[in-house]
Amino acid sequence: MNKAAPLTKLILTLAVSVWSLLLHTVSGLTILVFGQLALIVMAKAFGKTYKALAALTVFAAVLAGLQYLLGSGLELSLVTGLRMISMTEVFLLLLATTRMQDLTAALVSQCRVPYEYAFMFTAALRFVPDFIAESRSVQEAQACRGYSAKGSIFRRMTSYLAIVEPLVLRAVSRSETMAMSLALRGFGGASRSFTANVALGSRDYAMFAAMAAVTAGLVIVR
Repeated sequence: MNKAAPLTKLILTLAVSVWSLLLHTVSGLTILVFGQLALIVMAKAFGKTYKALAALTVFAAVLAGLQYLLGSGLELSLVTGLRMISMTEVFLLLLATTRMQDLTAALVSQCRVPYEYAFMFTAALRFVPDFIAESRSVQEAQACRGYSAKGSIFRRMTSYLAIVEPLVLRAVSRSETMAMSLALRGFGGASRSFTANVALGSRDYAMFAAMAAVTAGLVIVR
C-alpha cells in the first residue's frame, strides 16, 4: 500500500465509501473492516493509527448501542456501526501512508484541483494531529495549575474555557506564522513546481481494475 500512488489511495478512499453504502449485511461490512485493517498492518501503519482505531471502535459501539436502544433492530444497529468504521478506517489509512505534499501534487496535477484549494485541504489534514497534541499539552499544563473537569455539566463547560482559550490563541499564532511563511515563499504565484513523484504504475492500474470490478459486482448483486 505504501508503494501505491497518492491518486490510487484517493480513489480507494472513495471506492471504500461507496462499498460501505452498497453493503447492507453485517458479514459483508465485517469483511470490509477487517480487510482495511489488514492493509493498515501490511503498510506498517498500525502503530500510528491504533489509538484512533480504538477510539473509533468505541464511538461506533456507542452509536450502535444508542440506535438499538432507540428501537432499531440489532442487525441495523450493527450495520450502522460497521459502516461508520469502514468509511473512517480507509481515511486513516490514507493519512498514515501518504505524505501531504504528495497528496497535494496528486490533487493539482492529476485531479486538476486548483492549487489553493488543494493546499487548504491538505493543510487542514496536517494540523489535525498537531491540534490534538496541543490540546493534550494544554490540558496537562492547566492541570498543573489546578484545573479540574469534575463537577456538574455546567461547571465542566465553564471550566473547559481554560483549555479552549489558550488552544485558540495557539492556533491563531500558528496560522499567522504559516501565512508569513507562505508569503515569503511566493504562495499564490502564477507558476509552481512539485518535487513529488505521483506517476501511476502498473500496480496502480491493477488496483483500479480490481476496484472497478468489486464496485460493479456489488452494484449487480444489489
